[in-house]
Amino acid sequence: MTAASPKAARLSGVVKLAAAVSVAVIVLAGIWVSGGLITNDFGLAMALTALWMALAAVGCGLVAWRRPGLRAPVVGAYLLTAVVAGAWLGRSTLIDDEVNERVVKVTPPAPTRSVERARPANVLLARGSFEPVAHSAAGAATAIRTGAGERVLTLTSFEVDNGPDLRVYLVAGPARDESEVDDFEDLGALKGNMGNQQYELPRGLDLDRYTTVVIWCRAFSVNFARAPLK
Repeated sequence: MTAASPKAARLSGVVKLAAAVSVAVIVLAGIWVSGGLITNDFGLAMALTALWMALAAVGCGLVAWRRPGLRAPVVGAYLLTAVVAGAWLGRSTLIDDEVNERVVKVTPPAPTRSVERARPANVLLARGSFEPVAHSAAGAATAIRTGAGERVLTLTSFEVDNGPDLRVYLVAGPARDESEVDDFEDLGALKGNMGNQQYELPRGLDLDRYTTVVIWCRAFSVNFARAPLK
C-alpha cells in the first residue's frame, strides 16, 4: 500500500472542508426558507422547519453512507449546525433582553427670559399602545419630532415575549395579522424585548401612511405585537 501524496492529502482536506461548509450553508438556508419565506403562519412555519431538518438529516445520512470518506465532516457539520441553530432559537425564546435607554420625551417649550429666544420643544406626532397579536405585549409607542428637527420612535414601559430575529416595523395599514404586513419600513433589530428604547425614523417617511408599529419575527414571519398610532 502506498502512502497518499501531500497533494492528494491537501485535496482530500479541501473536499472535506467544502463538504462541511456546504452542509452548514444548506441547512441554515433551508431553515430560513421553510421558517420565514414560504408562509406567514407560525404553526405551519414550525412544521416546515421540522420537516426540513428531518429531510436534511436523511440527505446527510445518505451522503455519509455512500461516501465514507465524507462521513465525519458531513454528519459533524449537520449536528453542529442543528445544535447552534437550536440554541439560538431557544435562547431568544427563553431569555429576556432588557434595555433602558434615555429616550426623548414630549416636552412643552421651556420658559425663558423675554430677551432670549424660546428653545424648541419635542413635539408629539403620534402615539399608540401595544396589543398582542401572536404574543403578549404591553407598553407605548410614540413618534416624536425633537427640538433639533429629527424624528424618532420611542418604546416605553415596553414588554413583549422574546423571540429570534425580532425587528421593529412601521406598517402601512392595521397589521392585524401576518397577511397585512406587506408594505412596511424596517427600523432595525429590536434592541430588547423589555424596557425603554428609541429608534430613528427615516427622513421623508410618511406617518400618515405608515401608522402601525409592529414587532416582527423575521426568522419565522410572525407578527408578535402591534401598536396602532394615532
